[in-house]
Amino acid sequence: MSSLRRELALGFEIAELIPQLSQLRMDVFHEFPYLYEGSLEYEKNYLQIYTHNPLSLVYAVFDGDQMVGATTGMPLIAESIEIQQPFIDRGLNLQEIFYFGESILLPPYRGQGIGHQFFDIREKHALEHGFRVTTFCSVVRPADHPLRPEAYRPNNDFWKKRGYIEQDYYCQMSWLDRNETKETEKELIFWKREWR
Repeated sequence: MSSLRRELALGFEIAELIPQLSQLRMDVFHEFPYLYEGSLEYEKNYLQIYTHNPLSLVYAVFDGDQMVGATTGMPLIAESIEIQQPFIDRGLNLQEIFYFGESILLPPYRGQGIGHQFFDIREKHALEHGFRVTTFCSVVRPADHPLRPEAYRPNNDFWKKRGYIEQDYYCQMSWLDRNETKETEKELIFWKREWR
């Protein structure tokens, strides 16, 4: 792990990382629970959202020249309406909330503390910029899903140990699953931590 290189990019600096981040998202999200069958072109376009806000961040981990892990975040006010709506519906102040995007890591690099580092970096950034709440969402899949690996363990316990509480609100997003022929709507549940 000590030979790995880390890089933090904010706002417009993120543009340089988008090609590799797009490929990494494709690789990791192809597996359960996301089962995402996307395209690099879509990924590159979608990730442009991070370049539009100076407080957006990408923290990437490289092994040599290859990006092997990354985590993202942005002020909730800069996110899509699908992500904002559950907070708007509850009368919460979007200006106080920092939204965590993905934490993705190739399998050989897991179990080495990088996941904790991803949370440390994003939480520190959010608190330094005056945010009072950090949040993220995770896809909801049934326990009997036909593509669920036998050894699959959700990250719920890890998130709880980090102080995050599963909420009773959801959002919906659509994408093409590996075993589908057309996009379907997926339900995602929010996790939240209040800092003060």
